[in-house]
Amino acid sequence: MQFSLSPANLSAWSGSVLVVGVHEQDPQGLIGELETRLGLAIAPWLERQRFQGKGGELAKLQLLRPEISSLILVGLGAAASPQLPALRQAAANAAKACNAESGSVGVLLPWSEQPAQATAEALSVAEAIRLALYSDVRFRSKPDPRTLPERFELLGTLPADTASALERVGAICAGVELARELVAAPPNSVTPAALADSAATIAQAHGLELKVLERADCAKRGMGAYLAVSQGSDLDPKFIHLTYRPNGALRKRLVLVGKGLTFDSGGYNLKVGAAQIDMMKYDMGGSAAVIGAMRAIAELRPEGVEVHMLVASCENMVNGSAVHPGDIVTASNGTTIEINNTDAEGRLTLADALVYASELKPDAIVDLATLTGACVIALGEEIAGLWSDHDDLADGLRQAAEQAGEGLWRMPMQSSYREGLKSLLADLKNTGPRPGGSITAALFLREFVDREIPWAHMDIAGTVWSDKGRGLDPAGATGYGVRTLVNWICGGGAGANA
Repeated sequence: MQFSLSPANLSAWSGSVLVVGVHEQDPQGLIGELETRLGLAIAPWLERQRFQGKGGELAKLQLLRPEISSLILVGLGAAASPQLPALRQAAANAAKACNAESGSVGVLLPWSEQPAQATAEALSVAEAIRLALYSDVRFRSKPDPRTLPERFELLGTLPADTASALERVGAICAGVELARELVAAPPNSVTPAALADSAATIAQAHGLELKVLERADCAKRGMGAYLAVSQGSDLDPKFIHLTYRPNGALRKRLVLVGKGLTFDSGGYNLKVGAAQIDMMKYDMGGSAAVIGAMRAIAELRPEGVEVHMLVASCENMVNGSAVHPGDIVTASNGTTIEINNTDAEGRLTLADALVYASELKPDAIVDLATLTGACVIALGEEIAGLWSDHDDLADGLRQAAEQAGEGLWRMPMQSSYREGLKSLLADLKNTGPRPGGSITAALFLREFVDREIPWAHMDIAGTVWSDKGRGLDPAGATGYGVRTLVNWICGGGAGANA
């Protein structure tokens, strides 16, 4: 799939499908221009279709003409509404309507008059189109044949640097698609070793450095919290460290940490009832996001930023060797932890990963994890939670998420809630009281980060999967977090706000 620019307008463009974005009340008079261009009375047809230009509306007209075979009108809502979300959604809707079309698609949208904003809109629209057309057929014996457009041309006046910006689309979307494939794959396919293999593939293809710590290596480093989670599984844990080093002078060193539970049974606190144990394959959504981000970063090769990716990968299973509720383990920084709930295992693996991350002496650490059901209750399935004591880092991530169209909301780090993590026997319990569960989870993680290092935690439990599909995301794995991280690192946010 190719993306390109074309200065053509409604009167000049020809191809297979023409997509036109229309605001409510059509203040630009595009319907009239289309009627002149095509010699058709389109307005009465739209009235019969009850198309008013509202956000999410779409009307498709088969023209069967040599110069344009189909016309798709997409609603953009009120002209005064925020433009970027409307353009992104309209592009995704139009792309889905282009399924089974071939040839070229012209996309005419009301681009911003501000050059930087117009370029950002074009990039976002191209990402929306590609991601909306994604389909995972790896596990079907006879996939349904699909015909997709060969290229999309963005029409109208756009800044000169937009063409180079569009060159990023392939790398970013490939990272998102990789994350989706990792999350969606069954747990007998994506194992800790398979995650390590994915990192190895990226390293080999793009010249990155890879280190994989085996169980014995982790034991030597005193990673008692991480290894406690893994001890009930027949599969060996894999601690994955992937590194991108830029050419030239180094300005920033950043660490991305992803929770990597390739399957989470809950351990002896077995998931039952509404916990949907069959979906616990997506408990490695954080690791998928950081691996996908590294896939994109490796190809984009941002200057001056060194990026380390860490995943403490394992399964949380039940056998005679599995950790017991009530066991006390020691993390690699010497902190003792009473495991009062074996289903709060992700924070145990992250604890040792965050200690390791701090030892790299980075300028910032960001972890992503499908950590708590409490975050899903608080923010739903479209917004991830963000916890950080560092305003600049939090602001940089929120701006990157907004640009990516990924919902992210900063949550409080209520220090008084740490009282709920106190243990009678150990330094900490791994869970606190039920109220504020996502906050106490973040406070637990903070105990394992060097306080001098800016750190942020993103709880993506609600956003990693969509049962019915939403926005640009199909039903299933969303690849949430990849575009936010890539925007933060490659779009200047890390340099300015780390």
